[in-house]
Amino acid sequence: MADSVINNESDMRIQEIGNVKLNLRWYDGEDKYSDGDVEDSILNIVKNHDSSEFPKIISESGSWPILYHLSSYRENILAGIQIGKNDSVLEIGGGCGAITGILCREAGKVTTIELSKRRSEINAYRHKDEKNLEIIVANFQTAYKNLHEKFDYIMLIGVLEYAKLYIDDPKPYQGFLKQIGTLLKHNGKIVIAIENRFGLKYFAGCKEDHLGTIFEGVNGYSDGKAMVQTFTRKGLEDIIVNAGFKSYKFYYPYPDYKFATNIYSDEYLPKKGELDNNIRNFDAERLRLFDEKKVFDELIDNGLFPYFSNSFLVVVNGDQ
Repeated sequence: MADSVINNESDMRIQEIGNVKLNLRWYDGEDKYSDGDVEDSILNIVKNHDSSEFPKIISESGSWPILYHLSSYRENILAGIQIGKNDSVLEIGGGCGAITGILCREAGKVTTIELSKRRSEINAYRHKDEKNLEIIVANFQTAYKNLHEKFDYIMLIGVLEYAKLYIDDPKPYQGFLKQIGTLLKHNGKIVIAIENRFGLKYFAGCKEDHLGTIFEGVNGYSDGKAMVQTFTRKGLEDIIVNAGFKSYKFYYPYPDYKFATNIYSDEYLPKKGELDNNIRNFDAERLRLFDEKKVFDELIDNGLFPYFSNSFLVVVNGDQ
């Protein structure tokens, strides 16, 4: 087992599930973020089934949460990230471990921070054979005060949009990135995956992922009360730059970052006719106001695809 990033690891609140270290020192006894009772079913699955059985279980369940949390396609978002065996990784918001496995396989050491004990247990049982994983059950701000290590990579996969809920800062999104920057080694990188507020699917009638209402993001969260928000490309760039980072690169997962089948870049953009896998919406009903394939072709023709990609993947260089 790799050394803990936390001091005083002999504390009884550090448990072991297989080879995985589960750190409960700052767990406050309440899981504040959950998909509900289905997580008990997911915990039962990972306790009693090998990952090779997950595809059949997903198919037979017909359940969006089981698909979302257990599908191996979730790992595709990191397919092009060059993590080395000597690298240390901090995963913030590890959830049920959708990308934790690929991090453990690629990196030398992985530390995951997750609010929910139940989700952390799912992650631990799912990856119990990994010898390089520690899961800290805590709010990020609490864990941040007690971390004693810097990292080569910090993962924010579907996490930045929640900063307003958990970060005590008048500008929570850039404040979050500033805090994270202090945990990076020299030449370290932050990897951000997030929905694009102006993603074409939202204009076409898909509901906003977090609030479940149509046109919420494209209308700019107009009531001003949304505690979870995504950003346009310019909005996300402004947050990164205002947090003090000078160097970053955008990638464009398609059809989105959750179940990416292709990841494009400014050097390799999609060609007309390629973006034809658009009617995928597993978790909610949607409208279809126009043919997204045809509109994507028009956007590609006019050099606008990077602004209307459904999701972004951003690699931020940490030397500020």
